[in-house]
Amino acid sequence: MSSLKEFLWFCAGANRSILKRCPTESSKFTGIGAAVFFTGVLAALSGGYAFHTVFENYYWSIAFGLLWGLVIFNLDRFIVSTMRKRKEWYKEWILASPRILLAVMLAIVISKPLELRVFKTETDRKLVTLEESIYQREIADVEKRYTEQLGTIQSQINVLKTEISDKASTRDELKRIAQREADGTGGSMKRNAGPIYQIKKLDADQAQLEYESAENRNLPLIAEKQREWNALFEKKQVEVAGLQRNPWDGIAARLEALRVLGEENKAIAIANVFIILLFVFLECAPVLVKLMSSRGPYDELLEIREHFFKNHNLEKIAAMDRATYEQLKYYSG
Repeated sequence: MSSLKEFLWFCAGANRSILKRCPTESSKFTGIGAAVFFTGVLAALSGGYAFHTVFENYYWSIAFGLLWGLVIFNLDRFIVSTMRKRKEWYKEWILASPRILLAVMLAIVISKPLELRVFKTETDRKLVTLEESIYQREIADVEKRYTEQLGTIQSQINVLKTEISDKASTRDELKRIAQREADGTGGSMKRNAGPIYQIKKLDADQAQLEYESAENRNLPLIAEKQREWNALFEKKQVEVAGLQRNPWDGIAARLEALRVLGEENKAIAIANVFIILLFVFLECAPVLVKLMSSRGPYDELLEIREHFFKNHNLEKIAAMDRATYEQLKYYSG
């Protein structure tokens, strides 16, 4: 039992030789050490789970989890061991504010992987939906990229076809006008093949030549553009078929799924906040306990010892300065 207590004192960053002289302070530092130790344990579990999510290897996950737990344990121990109880409480809180901020940041980092584990069932279902939406978005991106190119080629084909169609319409109209002139049902309303009919017949023949010229010029171009359109469309189909529903199961994907779940489900969002607050409280507990506790015998003895060493060092420096001065005075005299 004594060894466990001394281990927790070590976790709290306490000076054991001073603490043994202050039995009334023992429980306080035992509690602080336990809070630091179990925060490190939670950090190890969190880091191990996060690493397993990425690499799915138990041995590396355990190794990384232990390493991460030791890092967090060392940081927490450093935070509480460097805090000193002062006579003015507000100065303690001012000096402790950066440590509290660091503790809050560590709590958020530690809590995230454990949040993912708590909501694993929900995030697994949401990942399927997000994976499908990503797949559909990739298809839409391919479609969008090819639609513009296919539309440009189709527009060129339509322009060529429209030119032929316009020439055909003009020819048909002029032939109809010439025929009506010949029948006496239009134009001069005289049934004969006179000069007026010949003029209109020449116009119709000219329109026929222009139609044939446009057809001879545009049909090969239309065929070429159509082959280009077909090749591009086939390329698009091949690219769409090549898209795969890649597994989206990394830690970043799970964090995104958890964020979306929080936006969609208020209960999950509230539970998420409370989990973070729980870890923030656990991480800040050692610092807050030390801040809220009154100044005790341990703090007095620690201050005396530190003050003694400080004065001792100043005396040594002063003695060295005097010796140096005497030497310089001796050699200069």
